[in-house]
Amino acid sequence: MISFSIYDYILIVLFFFGVIYIGFRTKTSNKNNFDFLVAGRSITLPAFVATLVSTFYGGILGIGEFTYRYGISSWVMNALPYYFFITLFAFFLAKRIRKTELFTIADKLEITYGRKVSVFGASLVFLLVTPAPYILMLGILVQVIFGLSLNTSMIICLVVSAIFLFKGGLKADIRVNIFEFILMFLGFGIILPFCFIKLGGFSYLANNLPETHTSLTGGNSIGYLFVWFFIGMWALVDPGFHQRCYAAKDERTARNGVFISLIFWFIFDFMTTVSGLYAYVHIKNIENPAMSYPLLANDILPSFAKGFFFIGMIATIMSTFHSLLFISAATLGKDIICRIRNIKDEKNTYTKVGILITSILSLLIAILIPSVVQIWYTIGSLTIPSLLIGIISSYSKKLTINKSVILSAMIVSFLFSFTSFIFGNIYEINGEPAYFLNLEPMYPGLFSGLIIYLAGLVLKVQKKNN
Repeated sequence: MISFSIYDYILIVLFFFGVIYIGFRTKTSNKNNFDFLVAGRSITLPAFVATLVSTFYGGILGIGEFTYRYGISSWVMNALPYYFFITLFAFFLAKRIRKTELFTIADKLEITYGRKVSVFGASLVFLLVTPAPYILMLGILVQVIFGLSLNTSMIICLVVSAIFLFKGGLKADIRVNIFEFILMFLGFGIILPFCFIKLGGFSYLANNLPETHTSLTGGNSIGYLFVWFFIGMWALVDPGFHQRCYAAKDERTARNGVFISLIFWFIFDFMTTVSGLYAYVHIKNIENPAMSYPLLANDILPSFAKGFFFIGMIATIMSTFHSLLFISAATLGKDIICRIRNIKDEKNTYTKVGILITSILSLLIAILIPSVVQIWYTIGSLTIPSLLIGIISSYSKKLTINKSVILSAMIVSFLFSFTSFIFGNIYEINGEPAYFLNLEPMYPGLFSGLIIYLAGLVLKVQKKNN
């Protein structure tokens, strides 16, 4: 049972009021896309780093679960691949994205490949950035703190996170992100010294961790690790990365901001991984490993410090939640509905409608699939292969191909992954999915899409030579 003092409750309630206050204090014009969707392309380097770091690191309870189950291999699966692909993004994409002066990924797909590819790509983006895992994690934390039902807790967090987006758009989102960025580092900066003092230093971990938790694989198969490595390609197609680059003050801010963000992610990964290892050693046989951080904090932190730590966890999750909620809303309203109806959303009406629809959908998904890791794994496996083919090729004239072929490649890629996932889970063996040739769903989608894409690229070269 996790207990809180009156001081902890006051701190946490003040945090929620602070989020609403900062969000509503943001001055913006919601009468045009330029201000509402990309913050007037005025985001400076410090703001860019704060919003990108906080937006891309929301799965804190999932990280705690992974670290508790698999030890340092959690870092191998959930951090190292992203470092690699984020570096590629900074080198090859960040400046190009900002240079286009567009608003969304779908805008780029339409310019390069036409409306059909744009709408299909936007549909995949909408699936990819579902805020469902984050509203679930927020609901769990608020339930633990205040003793409310999970559904009530999720609704409260949803209202607090969404209400200021209607008024302030991306500017409000970013200003609140800056506040949350400070608190997420403060929270984990508080718990580690208490771990060192009360439990012991790194020698304490080294002497008490089993071999599985010091192994780079954590007892997982190489095939499973490779799937998580490829899921790291998420960074290349992540709409949050693209949106922040579109909103950056200039191309240099976009590129340098991504590199600097990488340093902060490394620091935060270190803090969360070490905290997770302490949780594993100190608290045995946790029924729900996603609760490892909260239980560790309850056991070693005094009043007030505990409140700050829980605020740090909430801020980490909420920063991602309301950012993805806004991206999902813009994707649904501007990129899908408006394109299908062939209309402009000059006053952002459809984006605001998208906020309402996305909020409801995220709640439903969180209720139907109450597993953070499973939501990440499933959605990433199904959508990333298809999006990679379309998005990466759209930023190089040498890599672009016929729009009908790219659409076929993207659709086939998604269908192969989706079919593999469905049949693998229908025909289970010993409670485990029976995928064809033991290939995780991502691989058939990636390979089939690449084959069609490469065939299209070859035809393009032959046609040019002839």
